[in-house]
Amino acid sequence: MTKIKLIATAAMGLEAIVAKEVRDLGYENVTVENGKVIFEAEPSAIARTNLWLRTADRVKILVGEFRVESFEELFEQTKALPWADFISEDAEFPVIGRSVKSKLYSVPDCQAIVKKAVVESLKQSHAVTWFEEKGALQRIEVAIHKDIASLTIDTSGTGLHKRGYRYLHNEAPLKETLAAAMIQLTHWEPNKPFYDPFCGSGTLPIEAAMIGQNIAPGINRSFAFEEWHWFDKVWHDRALEEAEDLAKYDQPLHILGGDIDHKMIELANNNAIEAGFPDLISFKQMQVKDFTTSEEQGVIVGNPPYGERMNEKRHVEQLYRDMGKTFRPLSTWSVYIITSHPYFEKLYGAEATKKRKLYNGNIKTNYFQYWGKRSAK
Repeated sequence: MTKIKLIATAAMGLEAIVAKEVRDLGYENVTVENGKVIFEAEPSAIARTNLWLRTADRVKILVGEFRVESFEELFEQTKALPWADFISEDAEFPVIGRSVKSKLYSVPDCQAIVKKAVVESLKQSHAVTWFEEKGALQRIEVAIHKDIASLTIDTSGTGLHKRGYRYLHNEAPLKETLAAAMIQLTHWEPNKPFYDPFCGSGTLPIEAAMIGQNIAPGINRSFAFEEWHWFDKVWHDRALEEAEDLAKYDQPLHILGGDIDHKMIELANNNAIEAGFPDLISFKQMQVKDFTTSEEQGVIVGNPPYGERMNEKRHVEQLYRDMGKTFRPLSTWSVYIITSHPYFEKLYGAEATKKRKLYNGNIKTNYFQYWGKRSAK
């Protein structure tokens, strides 16, 4: 099989970070669009990108893209695509869909037509009349935006934020992909101290440890593509071997996670053990205002409560004031805080060096960045 087009999907605001990750893996012809990064690569890239992309949601094969304004066009153009190159005759191939600002707005109808078209295409290619669909999962998506239809096959299976270490979490967990993006935006280096004052179930410290030791985030999980008839097992084995070779398990780290709730500390410890960091990350029950340090050039990354519920608002606003009093004197430390609170800077007591809009799930937030002074050394 020659080069194929792949799409790494991304949460709003993270597209440029995902694109940088794709380029850093050596792939070219990278195009960035809303919610996705499109690139060309050998089929073996499916294994490498699923293993290595820290901030993408999924990796999909782009089977075809075309303008469509009628159900007949959708059927004929879908049927003409090379489905048999990817889907075996025993595969399970459900169709999901979405449509935005398009003439074909009925998603169930679009899904049914695409399914029928794929079946007709596979009947001709595989010379069979019936598909039991008891084999490997190859989920198709029809996404229509402004009358342009994109037909993809998901290679990931479970979303890439599922690293395999967080079996238990708190009520409002930070997605691993967003946590990784927040850390990458700090340009933190593994020889510097890292502190998360609101660690919850430990996602930020664990993601920092994985970044610090250059451990591929997908190293301990499985993917949909592993079961596909045409995907050469050697490609996945090589990608795993590369990931092992590039990991820096001996890299010392100074990562601390704090939380006011002792149950969260226990939970974070358990998740860190599950992730393979039983001794590398320290978790401590503490309030923000109790944090002190004699170290310099550290990075603080936090996802505090936002105060969206009325009964939390007063407590959260006092918390933000405490953060300012505690962190502002640490002149060489850089502080990065994500929150949807409109008056965070005023409560913190300082205007951010830089702000970046990010989405935490469906919540529109700002990522407030306070850059520390460079040391004179």
